[in-house]
Amino acid sequence: MDQQLSGQSNRPLTKPAHSLERGDVVQQLEADVENGLATPAAQQRLQDYGRNELDDGPGVQPVKILIRQVANAMMLVLILAMAVSFGIRSWIEGGVVCAIIILNIVVGFFQEYQAEKTMDSLRSLSSPTANVVRDGVTVNVPTAELVPGDLVELKVGDTVPADLRIIESINFETDEALLTGESLPVAKNEETIFDEDTGPGDRLNVAFASSNVTKGRAMGVVYATGMHTEIGSIAAALRQTDSKRRPIKRRDDGTAHPLRHVESWTLTFSDAVARFLGINVGTPLQRKLSRLAILLFGIAIVCAVIVLGANRFSSNPQVIIYAVATGLSMIPASLIVVLTITMAVGTKRMVQRHVIVRNLKSLEALGAVTDICSDKTGTLTQGRMVVKECWVPTRGTYSIENSKEPFNPTLGVLRLSRSPPIAHGSEKGVEDDRISYSDSLKDNVELSDLIKIASLANIARVHKNQEGEWTAIGDPTEIAMQVFASRFDCNRQQFFDPRSPRLRQMSEYGFDSDVKKMSVIIEDLATNEQTVYSKGAVERILECCTRIRWDGPEEVEITDAIKGEILANTEALATHGLRVLALASRPYDPRSGRRASREGPPPRDQVERDLIFRGLVGLYDPPRPESADAVRSCHRAGIKVHMLTGDHPGTARAIAAQVGILPRVTGDLSERAAKCMVMTAREFDKLTDDELDRLPALPLVIARCTPATKVRMIEALRRRDAFMAMTGDGVNDSPSLKISDVGIAMGQSGSDVAKDASDIVLTDDNFASILSAIEEGRRMFDNIQKFILHLLAENIAQACTLLVGLAFKDRSGLSVFPLAPVQIMWIIMVTSGMPDMGLGLEIAAPDILDRPPISLKAGVFTWEVCFDMLVYGLWMSALCLSSFLLVVYGFGDGNLGEGCNEAYSEACDTVFRARTTTFVSLTWFALFLAWEMVNMRRSFFRMQPKSKRYFTQWAYDVWRNPFLFWAVIAGFITIFPTIYIPVLNHQVFKQAPISWEWGVVFVEGIVFFMGCELWKWGKRIFFRRRAKKMGYTPEDMEKLAFSQFTTMERTGQDEFRKGSQ
Repeated sequence: MDQQLSGQSNRPLTKPAHSLERGDVVQQLEADVENGLATPAAQQRLQDYGRNELDDGPGVQPVKILIRQVANAMMLVLILAMAVSFGIRSWIEGGVVCAIIILNIVVGFFQEYQAEKTMDSLRSLSSPTANVVRDGVTVNVPTAELVPGDLVELKVGDTVPADLRIIESINFETDEALLTGESLPVAKNEETIFDEDTGPGDRLNVAFASSNVTKGRAMGVVYATGMHTEIGSIAAALRQTDSKRRPIKRRDDGTAHPLRHVESWTLTFSDAVARFLGINVGTPLQRKLSRLAILLFGIAIVCAVIVLGANRFSSNPQVIIYAVATGLSMIPASLIVVLTITMAVGTKRMVQRHVIVRNLKSLEALGAVTDICSDKTGTLTQGRMVVKECWVPTRGTYSIENSKEPFNPTLGVLRLSRSPPIAHGSEKGVEDDRISYSDSLKDNVELSDLIKIASLANIARVHKNQEGEWTAIGDPTEIAMQVFASRFDCNRQQFFDPRSPRLRQMSEYGFDSDVKKMSVIIEDLATNEQTVYSKGAVERILECCTRIRWDGPEEVEITDAIKGEILANTEALATHGLRVLALASRPYDPRSGRRASREGPPPRDQVERDLIFRGLVGLYDPPRPESADAVRSCHRAGIKVHMLTGDHPGTARAIAAQVGILPRVTGDLSERAAKCMVMTAREFDKLTDDELDRLPALPLVIARCTPATKVRMIEALRRRDAFMAMTGDGVNDSPSLKISDVGIAMGQSGSDVAKDASDIVLTDDNFASILSAIEEGRRMFDNIQKFILHLLAENIAQACTLLVGLAFKDRSGLSVFPLAPVQIMWIIMVTSGMPDMGLGLEIAAPDILDRPPISLKAGVFTWEVCFDMLVYGLWMSALCLSSFLLVVYGFGDGNLGEGCNEAYSEACDTVFRARTTTFVSLTWFALFLAWEMVNMRRSFFRMQPKSKRYFTQWAYDVWRNPFLFWAVIAGFITIFPTIYIPVLNHQVFKQAPISWEWGVVFVEGIVFFMGCELWKWGKRIFFRRRAKKMGYTPEDMEKLAFSQFTTMERTGQDEFRKGSQ
């Protein structure tokens, strides 16, 4: 890239952006400040200017992947085996090992290359996003897809996605320490223009890429993307690779003791060895399996020594090869590759289910989640709010009906009841008069004041797009308020029309999850009078109000009795599931404080005081249709769901009951239990840690929740040994997301700060997607268990067969191989590798969400897996040895010949045929076991318990996973050339063609299947009885979600938390 002129666009402007008027920048970039770019134009510019990304280097590097295939512990073992084989002139065995090494490198390279490409594409999905106006609507797009001319909206917590020329802003400040080193946030002003040679730190009309918004909001037009941004210029100049060398600890004067140099190099070398062995890189599970591989390597050496010892440490090359083969039988060569592929495919599947994984370790954690702490708005509910009711104390209750289009202010019937909301719940026959919107405002100053607050204490925009359809830009709550105001012909845009503005916004005090209110100061351009307009949580607004119009047009002081009645009406609206906001305003008198100006806004506490209470507004945000089923599925899966919301307790209680977080029938609950079930943040925070721990159960709903309350909730759950997932979207949610076991950020409404602190991101902000992520986490955990069990059971079978086979001595006193070295390597690479990959791709078991959460303490190596490993391994070994014995001693003459490990002869025919029978039996067992592992407990013939295909369901299950099916079929087919092709059978595999021995193989295969089915049948009985005894059935777990509140006891909780492992 050519040297970029600071402040210029990808396509140079007449002057740098900071030296041009806003209108000039918009005109030269051919932007549209009303509707943004059209989608086709944006796509064309993306092709012309490239993606908005810094040049991070070569990306996926095939050479490094190839080096990783060669430089790892597993490959080192194979290379040593090859060296030993060639060293003792066993050319065939050495050549086979060499072929296996090449095959392993080639297959591993292509598989890992595809996995890296997949993960690279997912990393781009998890990158920050930006709110961009395109086609007249605000859309959330990856920052990489921004182009010059895009109109971007910024709010607190956002990361500026590209270099922007600010078009409009309110109290807008950014942290530019990354770019300029300035430690304090920089206040921006879009109206000023600067000289061309002004440095980046002084360009106050520009927001720079990678800086963070610390205050206010703004809208800007993108003028530079990618390496053309200021941060791109710095990245180009400073790009360097990270050093893997440990730093030397130095004294204050910069000198270092000679031993510190030795220490640095020693630690650097140990880090390199650990990286080579894989024990300090990757996810916790990957590191655990790397340590397992090292343990198996040690066991392999012990096995090799046993073989040598049983043959009196003979220097016979065949004994040495036998020892090498026995050692190799314990090495799971494809373990790490299969794990990498499984995790890559799992993350790709999650994207299809609206979940982006930012941290791979969260994949292993999702299956262990016992509690979900979820927000309400937009997660459990649809996030498409409409104003249903509003209460003006002197006029009554206005309600809006038949409003089916949330953004269309022309639809909906207005009715007026002279009674307050509290009367609607207690009196029958309350009459509602239908009234037109225009008539309702006649001689109605009180309603006009309330409507004006809804319109002006609001930054949402509601308008018709180019197709004539109503559309909206902004926060769902503010959109609903703006639509409500527009019904009365009081749309905010008519007051701020650039051609003839009537009002000017002087200051804005944004909504914050701590203060729970939002205020603006608006100046009337005709009279220069300023007015404060505020909206927010009822309790917080009431704290700021001193007067109200109560019985007439005169303002009176708010007494405790009036305040109590306002709160009672709030409760009445909230019990209908409405989110209730209070609205207030007052004239802003400069004599009571500093006059508001955009350059110096007065302090918030001077503005939000002595307000006049104007009324209540009730907004309805219907639950998502899938939320109730998702919550019920969580309960059946042993997962408790907690709602942590900023809404009123009544609203939170109503919605929580609708989606099943709270029981619909609460008649059997004591007053103490009901109070414990639903709390406000104030009540929760008043309790000490000891008092929280003494509660029979933590609340299922916390209303008026603050970020600090979320942190305390996580700490309280952790003290109860819970494993929790926490959702969040705001800047203040980042601490709770960071310390939770699984932090879940919202992809649409979430801030970039929250996303950076999270482990996974929901692209649709939907609670049901959390359940999908947990299901996918459990599926992946199950599949990892399946292929590890399959792999290690085979290793046990091979090792036991070879070690017991040491007892078969020929006339010279040397042990006769029941399995030849090449046969062992064939099973390790061909018979195991591909089916294991197929097991990693298996779909979720039907009952995967009917079990308790998995235990991370046990990990994949549960007692069940360990017993399965031993049972299947020993069962295969016993049948393999019986195959060998039947052919040699049962149907043969028992003659083991001499030198049968080296070459074929007439005397060795029986041994070679017995070896073929054992090899085919073990191959079939390994392939059949792969199909048995599709479900570790259910019968192979009945894996789908609800299926009506009683006799053919197994065929559908086998074909459902094509990769596994063809891997098994390939294993069956490829065995025949090794048996019947001359030279290949005698010289390489040390076996001979078989005929009647196939009968032994078929019988052994049936017996193996029967043994597996019998073992799984016994497991089903055991686990069914244990589940019934300990309350692990889906119905019991569903009831357990509320049992602690109905009994007010904690019996069985500790046992439940341990899971079913």
